[in-house]
Amino acid sequence: MNRRDFKIISEWIKKESTVLDLGCGDSTLLNYLVASKDINGYGLEKDIEKVQESIKKDISVIQADFNVGLEQYFENNFFDYAIMTQALQENKNPDRIILEMLRVAKEGIVTFPNMGFWKNRFQLGFLGRMPISKSLPNNWFDTPNIHLCTFEDFERLCRDLKIKIIEKKVLNNSYSTNFFLKLFPNLFGEIALYRFEKTN
Repeated sequence: MNRRDFKIISEWIKKESTVLDLGCGDSTLLNYLVASKDINGYGLEKDIEKVQESIKKDISVIQADFNVGLEQYFENNFFDYAIMTQALQENKNPDRIILEMLRVAKEGIVTFPNMGFWKNRFQLGFLGRMPISKSLPNNWFDTPNIHLCTFEDFERLCRDLKIKIIEKKVLNNSYSTNFFLKLFPNLFGEIALYRFEKTN
């Protein structure tokens, strides 16, 4: 397991905490957190084959769309952390799902690709076509993404929703950083990880 984003998420999570992974897939992340932080992990996943893979890893998973499953299955402050990796942009109402994450958990963690990355800006602004990159690999007609945003967009949304950003990491597609990423994150960053909580 060499994915740097998983390692960063693990650094943000306390040992023996409760964690919910939204759209957990085959529970690779939850399995990693169980091994590294001894968490009590749960997942929500709508793909039955991925749910079965999670069960083989001994992870508790509910087969459900998390857009409705959160409200249906979990009470307020049920978890310490709610995580959503690379799925925020696929949601019909990302603002609502962020608030739901903070209803069921004390802290939220999301990762998503940056529409403001310079190569995306170049393709859209100079070539006149929807961008395709390593972090956004689909064509416009077959992409699951319906609400692409930049890091600036996400941070503005957090301010509007009165959500406090505790930490953020901006990375390239290899999950590493450099001088330019730190100086101009919204221009040179491809992927971001945000940790956040309610302000009141």
